[in-house]
Amino acid sequence: MAGVKIVSLFVVCMVIAPMVTEAITCGQISSSLAPCVNYLRSGGPVPPACCNGVRSINSAAKTTPDRQAACNCLKKAAGGIPGINQNLAGGLPGKCGVNIPYKISMSTNCASVK
Repeated sequence: MAGVKIVSLFVVCMVIAPMVTEAITCGQISSSLAPCVNYLRSGGPVPPACCNGVRSINSAAKTTPDRQAACNCLKKAAGGIPGINQNLAGGLPGKCGVNIPYKISMSTNCASVK
């Protein structure tokens, strides 16, 4: 009887697993935005690698849960880097020609991001 339950569970997992997609991670976001740190602290020209990272994150965050996760990760990352200029952070997507559906800000309610 236990063998039948295990086989049934295995079959259910095999059917459901392909439907689950991996969400964007904070590690991916941190890596993508690492080239932006100096700009976010002191301004100046936005490095091309920074804009590539912004575009990469935008491309990866297509679903509402991914956008909410990205928002939370951005807030967490910004809170861990001293000297970040919040105005520069909020304007970064526009500087890179990327339109995101929420404002990059420590005050953004990520749960409301669609």
